[in-house]
Amino acid sequence: MAKAKTYYFCQECGYQSSSWLGRCPECGKFGTFAEEVVKTESGKRKVESGKMQSLPKRIQDVTYSETRRIPTHCGEFDRVLGGGIVPGSLLLLGGEPGIGKSTLLLQTALAIHDRKLLYVSGEESEQQIKMRADRLQGERLKVKGETADAELYVVSETVTQRIFEHIDAVQPDLLIVDSIQTISTEDIDSPAGSVSQIRQCTTEFQHYAKTTGVPVLLIGHITKDGTLAGPKVMEHIVDAVLQFEGDRNYGYRILRALKNRFGSTAEIGIFEMQGSGLREVPNPSEFLLSQRDETLSGAAVAATLEGARPMFIEVQSLVSSAVYGTPQRNANGFDMRRLSMLLAVLEKRCGFKLGAKDVFLNIAGGLRVNDPAIDLAVACAILSSNVDIPISPRICFAAELGLSGEVRPVARVEQRVAEADRLGFEKIFISKYNLRELDTKRYHLEIIAVSVIEEAFRALFA
Repeated sequence: MAKAKTYYFCQECGYQSSSWLGRCPECGKFGTFAEEVVKTESGKRKVESGKMQSLPKRIQDVTYSETRRIPTHCGEFDRVLGGGIVPGSLLLLGGEPGIGKSTLLLQTALAIHDRKLLYVSGEESEQQIKMRADRLQGERLKVKGETADAELYVVSETVTQRIFEHIDAVQPDLLIVDSIQTISTEDIDSPAGSVSQIRQCTTEFQHYAKTTGVPVLLIGHITKDGTLAGPKVMEHIVDAVLQFEGDRNYGYRILRALKNRFGSTAEIGIFEMQGSGLREVPNPSEFLLSQRDETLSGAAVAATLEGARPMFIEVQSLVSSAVYGTPQRNANGFDMRRLSMLLAVLEKRCGFKLGAKDVFLNIAGGLRVNDPAIDLAVACAILSSNVDIPISPRICFAAELGLSGEVRPVARVEQRVAEADRLGFEKIFISKYNLRELDTKRYHLEIIAVSVIEEAFRALFA
């Protein structure tokens, strides 16, 4: 017999308590505990002697074979996964509502023709899935001239017991569940989306994936602060956590791996949301650099790295006299505290009086950048707007600024310089301490090495 017991779970971090608490001792949030009823099996399970499933082995005696991954036929998706989907893996794809999670997985499912797939939806009916599939597949067939031969089965279900009945009937090679917050199990008397339900359902799908070798892709929502709802208990269970993010005002989406047991977390995939679905963007700089004929002040190009991929972004700045008493400081896609630090360096070390001026900063393309290698580009864009002298769009920057005004070296400068050379830039400003890592004769562009910020300003603005 299964007996019920009441527990209190923190809805932010999943901390479990036998009594209600006002403040979670794990994450420090207030008012996040909710009561949930959990059924536990009465009595203890006994392990029969002589029937152990496995024995300890020396690591030298453990053998394994290379697993052949399942290609998704999407280069950006495969890049983030590390080459494809590993059989028996459990993947979690998170993102804001409407960002394109379901579109990405349905588009991927339609592209895999040589395997049987089951798409389980707890949010949409079969008719809604069919309408989206016709839109995605119809446009793709017009472009590529292919035939629709994907063996994809769809079902609308929210209870795990009935989902596994459908799995037994279909015997899929890949399972997609959309979304885990809508799935519940009859073993727990709590609503779908609660911590105990999410943890139990994820564990059941994990057991199915590991015992059958069928990969399972879960879709998860995120909370208001941008973390995956569930919360962290689900991230510890799955093999890979993928984050799908982007600004709704722009059509571009970024797929990044926050956790990946079968590959690197340094890769990102970039997509463009169109009416016919998601389009791969193999060259990210094509949308991060604005296309303009005239040269305007206040713009500088920075060579940054997202994971292991070099990208070139345009930093835009506007400096004007403060109309009101307190000067305004505003930044989109850049850390405000770092902007304040750079302004203080420019005023203290270089003598530029910016304390009485409004400073606005924007990263083109809606991207948020945390790479310190764009510091020099930010400083040059601000001063370009301040003196109203434009910087050539064929010049880029890759260096960090220190508090004393020194130009510091950055990691993997060779990749940045090689990408700048490939894209046709004429000059790149780097730290002189990065020169020892470079063979300057290999590149066609001019490499300008500076040690302090004043040298970069003199080279740009004479």
